[in-house]
Amino acid sequence: MFSKIIVGFDGSVSSKNALLMACDLAGKYGSELHIVHSVQTQTMAFTMGAVGGYDAVTMVPDREALDEAANSLLAEARDIARASGQPDAKTHIGHSDPAEDLLTCAMSEGADLIVTGRRGLGNVSSLLLGSTSRKVSHESKCAHLTVA
Repeated sequence: MFSKIIVGFDGSVSSKNALLMACDLAGKYGSELHIVHSVQTQTMAFTMGAVGGYDAVTMVPDREALDEAANSLLAEARDIARASGQPDAKTHIGHSDPAEDLLTCAMSEGADLIVTGRRGLGNVSSLLLGSTSRKVSHESKCAHLTVA
């Protein structure tokens, strides 16, 4: 049913749930799994600046630091995928809007399913459905599954 599955991962609980669901589906259907992380300067600066329970950012990290943090996050995602029976998951780092990165990856890989978490580390103002999930749902040319 699904030959290629794209899943967004930002390290949030919701994205971990989405990754676990994508791994389960990939196992059931023998699908190729692609994990996409979009580097977001604001989110990474916020995360990297958290010290002692207080969120403080003194400067925006440079591109190298952002990519290093992204690679670390994707290593975590690969570990989750491996533990879930998907040792060959491919990873992609995007540098634009997360929804655009997911849609672009889905198009270039010929995916037939995109899996996203309902709310990640992005726009806090999207209370029920995250802005990434909403945009993917509206613009995707393939099936889209949103996981709580």
